[in-house]
Amino acid sequence: MLNPNIVREATRLTRSGQLVEATALLQRMLRGETAPATDAAGPARTKPRRLEPPTIDATATRVAEREHQRARATPTQAASAQAKSAQTKSAQAKSAQAKSVPATSAEARNRSRPRAYINGFADLGLRSPIRRAPATREIVPEGTTFIEGSFSNAAGRRSYKLFIPSRSKGQPLPLVVMLHGCTQSPDDFAAGTRMNFLAEEQGCFVVYPEQPSGANQAKCWNWFRSTDQQRGGGEPSLIAGITRKIMREHAIDSKRVYVCGLSAGGAAAAIMAATYPDLYAAVGIHSGLACGAARDLPSALVAMRQGGGSDVMADAGSAVPTIVFHGDRDTTVHPNNADQIVAQSTEATRRTISVQGRVPGGHAYTRTTQADPGGKVTSEHWTIHGAGHAWSGGSPAGSYTDPKGPDATREMLRFFLAHSLAR
Repeated sequence: MLNPNIVREATRLTRSGQLVEATALLQRMLRGETAPATDAAGPARTKPRRLEPPTIDATATRVAEREHQRARATPTQAASAQAKSAQTKSAQAKSAQAKSVPATSAEARNRSRPRAYINGFADLGLRSPIRRAPATREIVPEGTTFIEGSFSNAAGRRSYKLFIPSRSKGQPLPLVVMLHGCTQSPDDFAAGTRMNFLAEEQGCFVVYPEQPSGANQAKCWNWFRSTDQQRGGGEPSLIAGITRKIMREHAIDSKRVYVCGLSAGGAAAAIMAATYPDLYAAVGIHSGLACGAARDLPSALVAMRQGGGSDVMADAGSAVPTIVFHGDRDTTVHPNNADQIVAQSTEATRRTISVQGRVPGGHAYTRTTQADPGGKVTSEHWTIHGAGHAWSGGSPAGSYTDPKGPDATREMLRFFLAHSLAR
């Protein structure tokens, strides 16, 4: 149950810069615990509970292997290792102290805010295990091109990676804009989704805008800020700017430009579809949220835990065809958000058909399609039964993927290429 008093207090804490305290307060409310009393005239004085990271299915990492080996060491070996570790840490601390310079209060605030920020937003996206970087062969097919670029405007600067298919010989080809999730990078996202390999088969360009840690400490797209939910400003203007730059510099079919993303990137993709329906012919949203589902930190946490409301609805002239993937065991972004995305993209009552299936040796799923009066499918909602917060059918070469399928990349690209803008 939502407690309006707690939500108001959390909003006040957020506006005063106390992100960790606001997050802890909301988490207690969502767990059904009683929030401690606060002083209406000042900030809360209770120490916030330690924030727990979201539960995400992941394989064992080398970190876990090292811990296991350490536990099996003899007492003498363990004591020696601990002593050596203590000496190393002491030396590092002294070195850091010697190199440190007194900082101004403004500089100190700028450094402390990101730490509070990433703690406060720990549940707003993905928390990556330590893992190796993907190899080139896992990112792009042999004989193709993957180049770097950047775009700047009044809202800032963003780098990107661009995949150019081998069949690009000057004829206009489709373009897919891929928005990564929190903690991810273009290379990681490309390896996990294998979008470049499918794009090579179909003859598509793919661009991966990169969210830097300077814009968000966890490298999340800031989908929950009202300033980043508007056409012509903030991050939407940067993503649209990158899209248009690629369209100017390469042979792109302007009627077949698409956008999709995972988690925070999926929420950003929903915003792009809502704010630039004249630019994107279709949108794919995996484990994301609808445009307008949140306006600040408190509402973002509520939306992620329970599903977010939105007053941004499609109209008959601007609805963008939408394909949604979401696991029904997702504990990071509640599956209710997928229903909200579909509702937002639907401007009228449509014919709805649901079918069920199962990937051999993998997940069962329910695929629900909606068609316009002419019979053309305008939305698909894939519910993956038993899946968590991960890209369905992805490769383990990237982070946050579930190889048990179904193949979200292949299905999204199929859906995209069936749609084009009317000019």
